[in-house]
Amino acid sequence: MEKVPKLYVESTREECVKDGKVTGDCVIIDGNVEAWLRKGEPVPEFVSEKAKFLIKEVYDRFYLYVDRTEHKMSADAILVLPDGRTRIYLKKGDELMLLPVEGFTKTLIANVGNRVRTGDAFAAVTTRKGEVHYLKPPRNGTVVFIDEITNRPHYVYYILPEEY
Repeated sequence: MEKVPKLYVESTREECVKDGKVTGDCVIIDGNVEAWLRKGEPVPEFVSEKAKFLIKEVYDRFYLYVDRTEHKMSADAILVLPDGRTRIYLKKGDELMLLPVEGFTKTLIANVGNRVRTGDAFAAVTTRKGEVHYLKPPRNGTVVFIDEITNRPHYVYYILPEEY
């Protein structure tokens, strides 16, 4: 069984907290302290008014938090990879590389959480003539989402580029 990353996205205190308890799984970030809470747990006393609340969201809805014209995150988000230990923090305004994978047949090589380098193929496409083309990213980065477009059978890789 393939495991899916967990996604937490920026929300409001009002949406996350009711009667002093969280309404769903969420992360509260106050300065450099993180509180990871499950539905129904009380909000810790140390949480201030300036705290940031991120609520658990369905991972397949990641694309809703990316501005498709500017390729930037429209909200803060945290991805927790299936291993449970690896976290990817995305800030509002972070620019992502959106790289389409289109062709007669497509082979996905890199998966979510994988680091891809400019010389490494992240996917391959085969043409109707049987030619194989390997797709390589223009910059090093980490795959954060792979969107399967249903109205046309192709994919779009969302890659967080590394800082230079």
